[in-house]
Amino acid sequence: MSNKPKVAFVCVHNSCRSQIAEALGKHFAGDVFESYSAGTETKPQINQDAVRLMKELYGIDMEKTQRSKLLDEIPPVDIVITMGCNVECPYLPCKLREDWGLDDPTGKDDEEFKKVISIIHSRIIELKKKLM
Repeated sequence: MSNKPKVAFVCVHNSCRSQIAEALGKHFAGDVFESYSAGTETKPQINQDAVRLMKELYGIDMEKTQRSKLLDEIPPVDIVITMGCNVECPYLPCKLREDWGLDDPTGKDDEEFKKVISIIHSRIIELKKKLM
């Protein structure tokens, strides 16, 4: 069993921001914490713009290793990061909770997506430093 803290990135639909955070968490901070993402509802597939841009920017294929999941499908976690749902963000018991207050880029252009991806990237790095 790993004793690395488990971090859950949660969003209502678990199809875009939380998926990006899970992917970047695994990619940049897998040595420090375990990344999971989940929501209170699921989508049949991960947001296709997010999938395309993550391939383009990082060479990460989210569809290979990730899918849209419900909260009860992930293990108990230490840290919960909500993406900024502006509605009732999903509740999970945890030791530390942070809200990243990110706008959902779904349906917007690539520039908006890249902005959100870039913010998530830097927050992942900050979180990694905090937990080291």
